[in-house]
Amino acid sequence: MSKTHPLTTTAFELPGFRTVKSFGVVRGIVVRSRSIIGNIGASVQSLFGGNITLYTSLCERAREDAYNQMLAHAGQLGANAVIGVRYDATEISAGITEVLCYGTAVYVESLTP
Repeated sequence: MSKTHPLTTTAFELPGFRTVKSFGVVRGIVVRSRSIIGNIGASVQSLFGGNITLYTSLCERAREDAYNQMLAHAGQLGANAVIGVRYDATEISAGITEVLCYGTAVYVESLTP
C-alpha cells in the first residue's frame, strides 16, 4: 500500500466502494522522546509563547511513522484500504510518548466499473 493511500479514512465506509473482505484491526506504534538539547530548545521557545515547533515536528513525525506502519501492516494482510482510522497517544513516562495509529484493514472494490 502506498504511504499516501487514498483509500484510508476515519469513516467506517468508503463512498463509491463496497467492502469485500475485512482483515481486522491493523496498527502502527511509535515511542518517541525529545533529546535533552531538543528539550532545552523547546523550553526557550516556550518563553516566547505560541507554537513550540520542536515539539510540533516531533509529534508530526511520530504520527506519520505510526500511520505508515499501520499501512504496511494492512498491506501485509492483503488489504487495499483502511477504514475507521484513529490515533491515540499515551505518556509512558516523563518525556516519552507512545503514538498509536489503528483502523480496520479491508479489501474494497469500486461500485462503478
